[in-house]
Amino acid sequence: MSFIQPVILSGGSGTRLWPKSRKAYPKQLHTLYGEHTMLQHTALRVLGQQSPLVVCNDSQRFMVAEQLAELELGDAQIVLEPVGRNTAPAIAVAALQAIKANEDAVLVVLPADHLIKNLDAFHQALDLAIAKAERGSLVAFGIVPNKPETGYGYIHANGAESEGAAINKFVEKPDLKTAQAYVESGEYFWNSGMFVFKAQTFIEELNEYEPAMVELANTALSKAQEDLDFCRLDQDAFSQCNDISIDYAVMERTGKAWMVPLDAQWSDLGSWQSLYDALDKDKQGNVCKGDVITYGCSNSMLHAEHKLVTAIGLNNIAVIDTDDSLLVCDLADSQNVKHIVDKLKKEQRSESELHRKVYRPWGNYDSIGGGDRYQVKCIEVLPGASLSLQMHHHRAEHWIVVSGTAMVQRGEEEHLLSENQSIYIPLGEKHRLTNPGKIPLQLIEVQSGSYLGEDDIVRYEDRFGRA
Repeated sequence: MSFIQPVILSGGSGTRLWPKSRKAYPKQLHTLYGEHTMLQHTALRVLGQQSPLVVCNDSQRFMVAEQLAELELGDAQIVLEPVGRNTAPAIAVAALQAIKANEDAVLVVLPADHLIKNLDAFHQALDLAIAKAERGSLVAFGIVPNKPETGYGYIHANGAESEGAAINKFVEKPDLKTAQAYVESGEYFWNSGMFVFKAQTFIEELNEYEPAMVELANTALSKAQEDLDFCRLDQDAFSQCNDISIDYAVMERTGKAWMVPLDAQWSDLGSWQSLYDALDKDKQGNVCKGDVITYGCSNSMLHAEHKLVTAIGLNNIAVIDTDDSLLVCDLADSQNVKHIVDKLKKEQRSESELHRKVYRPWGNYDSIGGGDRYQVKCIEVLPGASLSLQMHHHRAEHWIVVSGTAMVQRGEEEHLLSENQSIYIPLGEKHRLTNPGKIPLQLIEVQSGSYLGEDDIVRYEDRFGRA
């Protein structure tokens, strides 16, 4: 039996699902359907193979590790990209890593943010793809289209039977008229971004078309540092890799490209429209989540997280409420959410990347209020976890314990605090917060000072390897 190595690509930011999905907490780490996050659904999809190898970025590493641990996938490998370089370099590193474990390894490459409802159909197609890959093909899954779609690229593979066909060409996202012609021809399939091939075959083809990338990926892996349970790629080498997708780097050039058709109720959930299409609806065609009351609404999506959301007379509208932002748009126009995110970035607004609640390896904090010279946060520290030993140049802090037990290092002193007790951290004082207990520690932090930015942190010691 072949050595099957699932590879999950989890580096995307999912900006078209803003404000729910943001760079620091993207859609693949959210529970958008069912009982699991999208990353967890992807890992469970290939359960029974080797434990997955996940490629993600540094800022998401602890959330990825925690979500895999919830599935009891303790031996999963997590490779950290120092910079984003598209899919080809990420897959090259994964292939080289798999070859070290087994030179005949077959990779099953899956983006972390896809929905596949019909798992039986997926596994049947996967078995076909693995068999074809073992014979030397580079296999792409082509989604059988059920409508003209301008948001996906297409694969042209005429004569495709159930076992697939050789790929003639890949084509870019078409206009609506072209997409309609593609669907009517029966020879075009949506490009899913999922692939199956022998790791060695992929590296040989990549070496033919992008030899420098193979050399740089090898160097990035050979100079990688083991950081806790993570493999941290060498930044100098990896950042020199060509920023290019696997399609452009290999699949559009190779003579070994093969497509296996997949008809399994697939979606990449790339917009609020596609998420609406994928979810169950009420009798009026609405998808409502959270505290929502509607009157005379139809075919709409209403998402409430922190407050009551009410709507009257809406049709084909998305209303997405989060802790700090509200999106209202026509579902048919939801692909254009990315332009809002671009504008937020241009204006350097934090809402483009961060939620009000920010996750850290030790827990999280929620910015619940503030003004010109003060800020109030609710901080949660996981049992046994500790923040870095740090100091601030511009702010002092007051901590009030709400629940749990806090061990506070302030200068050379240590203070053990329980519920309703508080402590003051003067400006410039070294300090560290630790939860020595068995339950989460919750406290209120009141910051006061002339500058309250998160970059006013001088770290002296940090168990998580942060600068």
